[in-house]
Amino acid sequence: MEGIKYSFEKLVVWQESKKLVVEVYHLLENFPKIEKYALCDQIRRAIVSVPSNIAEGSGRKSLKEQIHFLEIAYGSLMEAYNQLLIAVDLTYITKESVEFIKPSIDVVAKMINGLSNSYSEKLEAQASIKQSNKPLSN
Repeated sequence: MEGIKYSFEKLVVWQESKKLVVEVYHLLENFPKIEKYALCDQIRRAIVSVPSNIAEGSGRKSLKEQIHFLEIAYGSLMEAYNQLLIAVDLTYITKESVEFIKPSIDVVAKMINGLSNSYSEKLEAQASIKQSNKPLSN
């Protein structure tokens, strides 16, 4: 797609999480029809929420808000992984199929945490600069 490139599109974590959405959607093709609007739908919502929250957070002005949306993205990633494990227990998908995409889940989790930690450090640095610029009170 040509045209304007938004800041989130440049984030490797967003790019990787979007790839993970596709991987998970392919896994869901194996679910029984009765699960189409139940567990399958929950997994879809959770996994799509990961890149969506990364994108939404990148559109926020404050680092605090950006961190908040990264935390939501991480929570959604854990929710989707948990639901995939439940699907294995229900024999809707194989343990091997989840093990196949687990490295992608791990990569996205590490990237979300890394970006969140980076933003937290910037936030702390900003706070410390503001603190050091306060006039001394008598």
